[in-house]
Amino acid sequence: MLVWDDDPRSALVVRHAVESPRAAVLLLHGGRSEGTRAPSPWNLAGARMRPFARVVERAGRGQDLLVGSVRYRCRGWNGERADALQDAHRALDELALRAGNVPTVLVGHSMGGRAALRAAGHQLVRGVVGLAPWCPDGEPVAQLRGRRLILLHGDRDRTTDPCASREFAVRASEAGAEACALLMPGGDHAMLRRAGAWHRLTGRTVSGLLGFAPLPAEVADCLALNGGPL
Repeated sequence: MLVWDDDPRSALVVRHAVESPRAAVLLLHGGRSEGTRAPSPWNLAGARMRPFARVVERAGRGQDLLVGSVRYRCRGWNGERADALQDAHRALDELALRAGNVPTVLVGHSMGGRAALRAAGHQLVRGVVGLAPWCPDGEPVAQLRGRRLILLHGDRDRTTDPCASREFAVRASEAGAEACALLMPGGDHAMLRRAGAWHRLTGRTVSGLLGFAPLPAEVADCLALNGGPL
């Protein structure tokens, strides 16, 4: 029987534990471009992901699904240091060590979306749900070959660019991923407008990526278009 204690030195925080996980979902909250201080336990970016954790838990009920999150050492990406990416890799390695080769979906918002997409080459990762992801020009896509990724982006986002998500999905498709970007009408960067729609679609998409249920029709249709539409 696995014991999922919360070691503050660990990059993996288990939110919903099961004795013998058959699959896992890790959530990665947003942050800043720069910042070396640790996020506070009550930071808003982390709180924003709690409803997503709950909907993912419901989607995996009865499926021996472990739900966890990545603990960041720093609140910022910090240029070439890519601190959030390093923490994502550490969390995935810890998960593999303790639970074995469990198929895993990453759900990341903003900076966490960037980290999730970068970490998708890890052996455990089967898919990524990027929520208003930060996709700067020139982001690598080779690591996404053979993965499935769904990018959801609000049309009122003024922090990260919906068009960049579309362009990233196209490049990822060309690199061998099964990828698409979907626009969330009325959605803002914080995912507070039409929050229920964000939560429901994320839960259904995670369930589909893990094979618990069919993918939502709008996601399946978008994937069939090889990266469109936004």
